Amino acid sequence: MEKGLVSVITPTYNCAKFIGETIESVQAQTYQQWEMIIVDDCSTDNTKEIVDKYIKEDSRIKYFCLENNSGAAVARTKAMELANGEYMAFLDSDDIWPEEKLKKQLAFMKKHDVAFSCTAYEQIDENGKVLNKIIKTVPKADYNRVLLDCPVGNSTVMYNVEKMGKFEVPNIRKRNDDALWLQMLKKEKYIYGMRSVLMKYRIRQNSISSNKFKVIKYHWILYRDIEHLSIARSVFHIAYWCVIKLLKIK
Repeated sequence: MEKGLVSVITPTYNCAKFIGETIESVQAQTYQQWEMIIVDDCSTDNTKEIVDKYIKEDSRIKYFCLENNSGAAVARTKAMELANGEYMAFLDSDDIWPEEKLKKQLAFMKKHDVAFSCTAYEQIDENGKVLNKIIKTVPKADYNRVLLDCPVGNSTVMYNVEKMGKFEVPNIRKRNDDALWLQMLKKEKYIYGMRSVLMKYRIRQNSISSNKFKVIKYHWILYRDIEHLSIARSVFHIAYWCVIKLLKIK
């Protein structure tokens, strides 16, 4: 484990259109002590060729391809296994960081002695156009708060590996990031949120999460099979989530 090093965890699948911009947002960071670990879930486009161009010029970028298409959870777990940093930060291969992201979040965590943190973020469309929608986080959230209505944006999260260790991402296709935060909150009581907007989240029409109501089955898997909640409590959480999404649509 290298002191001060931030390992950027980036699973990818068929993101050739976006991954160059994502990599460049890491390279532009004012905090330069980082490594970027990209794990490819057997992309069928030219993702590898694009990443290779960056690797030739920047040895901090590392690429690994899974043997079989296995989903983002497996790719993310593999990237975490390969990480060498004192900290890990998560960045999906179509999202973007502003240049002060790592510097500001590390300063926040050190100042407040925080091991697990996230930030606010804004939405952009597939072409990078700002949608004028900012997603706020909360000052702090525990296991039950995240279980109820997760206020955590995946590509905003950073945590101290030295204090919390490494984790295996629960292997479900959707909501595996939420499942990971829940695992981590069994070890660390709170995830602390920053008000600063330190990520741009890309809304893609063909993504697995673009139709919210197609992912209800993954909620059920998370609540029943991974978190082992009762049937009644699982039904409550799914109903609560559906109501919240309907209110947001309106």
